[in-house]
Amino acid sequence: MFDASLRQVNEKYKKRLMPFETFDLDNLNQERRKAVAKSIRIVQADELKKIGEQIFHYADDPWRETFFNFIAENPGATFHHAVTSDGYNVIYTRDKDKGMWFLPGSGMGPLQERGRKAMKAIIEGGH
Repeated sequence: MFDASLRQVNEKYKKRLMPFETFDLDNLNQERRKAVAKSIRIVQADELKKIGEQIFHYADDPWRETFFNFIAENPGATFHHAVTSDGYNVIYTRDKDKGMWFLPGSGMGPLQERGRKAMKAIIEGGH
């Protein structure tokens, strides 16, 4: 079920792609914040790897390497995954205060300090 809903959200917004440089978790609008708060959940590394396999199909995709390196660099961490209202996926680990965002077919990047604080607040229930 999760795989189908992830594909559905990502397909819906593929045509409205925002250049990855402009994604700003720091300034979440209400719609995005609600979507993140509603969709956030704990995921294990194995599930993240499955998500990566579904999204990054080609072995030479540089985003694929970045995605899988993020998982490998945080062994044993508790990961949180959420999807914004416009299809961005956000992965955050409070254990090491690290995170990343990605938009399938467009790009990805690290969560900056304010974005990590926003994720931490959402996880702690302070939407």
